[in-house]
Amino acid sequence: MEHVEAALQNLNAYPRWLVASCVIVVALAVLWVLGKLLKWTVYVIVGLAALAVIGGGVWWWLG
Repeated sequence: MEHVEAALQNLNAYPRWLVASCVIVVALAVLWVLGKLLKWTVYVIVGLAALAVIGGGVWWWLG
């Protein structure tokens, strides 16, 4: 808890508009990274589903 209080005291030395702007920029950067991760996760899931369908079709055709 002391570390949080010390960090808040350090932030009190800066103007509120600067701290708020930095928080907004960091939040947007985190959202952008999460969006990229979600996009690539969807690509991987779609690719794996396509491979499963193709593999199932080959298995059914051979079997």
